[in-house]
Amino acid sequence: TARPRRPAPPRAISPTMRRLLENMRPYPAYVVGRTNDMLAANPSGLYLMPGMAEWPEKQRNTIRYTFLHPQAPSLWPDWEAKARTCVAHLRAVAGRDPDDPELAALVGELAVKSPEFSRMWERYDVRRVGNGQKTFRHPAVGTMTLSHEVLEINGTDGARVTVYSAEPGSPDHDAVVLLDLQGADELDRASRQGARKAAETGS
Repeated sequence: TARPRRPAPPRAISPTMRRLLENMRPYPAYVVGRTNDMLAANPSGLYLMPGMAEWPEKQRNTIRYTFLHPQAPSLWPDWEAKARTCVAHLRAVAGRDPDDPELAALVGELAVKSPEFSRMWERYDVRRVGNGQKTFRHPAVGTMTLSHEVLEINGTDGARVTVYSAEPGSPDHDAVVLLDLQGADELDRASRQGARKAAETGS
């Protein structure tokens, strides 16, 4: 007998978690679901991936960004390794729940739109997301190498919070502070534009 289709997990993030993300500033922090939909982020967490904020909220996904956003290949000096890690994570999700509808939709989209994803998907690598360091060549703040921690959130269906950090007083930390300031400005600008568009539509 066929297994029942698993319902999509709720996208709501608790007020406590949102406060936690805000309190982590200036360090970039965000919450993703089991297939890496971005469910919440502080300003530097969202701005860490330039152009992500321009996507509609339901489209924001760190793996989709890695393969489909034009700025992604230049953001990570080791883009190939970053991309392979993304695919291996999706393979791990598929191993736990091959009937996941969110997974099927994301894999189908990426297979159609990204030849690189299709090539990597056929490798059948499986890997869990871990901690470590990542280097970013950010167009607004320059090159920075950040440590990151990934923590699973209890009581959720695979949601995780990722936090990046740098040694206080280091050039990397200075870049993070600037990233946070610019990210807040970008979010404020996007909010004003959204309100203006809503007002124009309603008038």
